[in-house]
Amino acid sequence: MSSATQPHIPVLLDEVIAALAIQPGERHVDATFGAGGYTSAILERGAEVVAFDRDPDAIKGGQSLVAASDGRLRLIEAPFSALAAELERINAAPVDGVVLDIGVSSMQLDQAERGFSFQADGPLDMRMSQSGESAADFLNTAEEETIANVLYRYGEEPRSRRVAKAIVAARPLETTAQLAAVVRKALNHRPHEKKDPATRTFQAIRIHLNRELDELVEALAAAERVLKPGGRLVVVTFHSLEDRLVKHFFRERSGSMPGGSRHMPVVEKAAEPTFESPARAVRPGEAELLRNPRARSATLRAACRTAAAPKMSGGL
Repeated sequence: MSSATQPHIPVLLDEVIAALAIQPGERHVDATFGAGGYTSAILERGAEVVAFDRDPDAIKGGQSLVAASDGRLRLIEAPFSALAAELERINAAPVDGVVLDIGVSSMQLDQAERGFSFQADGPLDMRMSQSGESAADFLNTAEEETIANVLYRYGEEPRSRRVAKAIVAARPLETTAQLAAVVRKALNHRPHEKKDPATRTFQAIRIHLNRELDELVEALAAAERVLKPGGRLVVVTFHSLEDRLVKHFFRERSGSMPGGSRHMPVVEKAAEPTFESPARAVRPGEAELLRNPRARSATLRAACRTAAAPKMSGGL
C-alpha cells in the first residue's frame, strides 16, 4: 500500500522518515498505526515494522497491509503505553526506531458514528478503543465540578465552569450536535465568528476519556526502554499540552534542563542522559498545509538514544 493510495494523509511524512533514518533490515515501531501511512513508508525502505493501535477498526483495516508485507509487519491491538511489554512478549526488542503520532486520527474524526467531531452529528462516544466509558456516560453522570476541571485542564477552556453548568442543565446529552450547541450558547458564540468554542470542550473530553496524556507519558518511557543505542524516537504532536510533555521529556532525558537560579535551586545531578540533545522542532511547510490543512498544528520532535541505562520510573 503506497502513500498515494492511503485514505488519509500522514502528517509530516517526509520529515518523520528522515528523522527515523531507516536502513534496510532494521526494526521500527509505529506506535500509532491509524491508516498505516508511516508503516507503509517504513516498509518501502526495507525495514520491518511492529505497529500498534488500540482502535479495532484500525487493526481490521491494516490486515491487507500485513498480508502484503512478506512477514515484515506485525500489527498489535494495544495502547502505545504497552509497547515495551508487547515487544518483550514477542521477543522483538530492542528496536532501531519508534514513531508516535499523538491524538485522534483523521479516520476517527471523519466517522460521525465515532463521536469525535461536531462537523457531522453523531452519538457522543469518543472512545478510541470502542470500549469503556463513553462521552455521553461521562457528561450525563459526572459532577459539575469534575466536568469543569476536565474542560479547564485538558481543553484549556477559560470559562470551564460556565460550560460545565450549562452541560449539567442540558442533561441528558446524546449527540455531538447537542453538546456543541450547548457550549456555543453558554459562551455566546456567534455564527460569523471563525473559531468554534466547542473545539476546546471536545478536545478535553476526548483526552480525558482516552487517558491521552497519561498514555503519552507512559509511551515515552516505554520507547526509552526498547530503543537500541543510536535508535531514534520521533514524536508528532498536535496541541500544546502534548508538545510540552514531549519537550520536557527530551530536555530532561538529554540532561538539558535549565540550571538553577536564586528562584530555583540546583537539583541533584541526574543520571547519565538517555537521549542526545533533540533536533530542532519541525513544523509543516506551506506546501503541506495546502495539501492537508489538518497538519497546521503539528510539531515534530526527535532525538537519538544513548547507551545509558533507561530511567527506572515509568513517568517523566
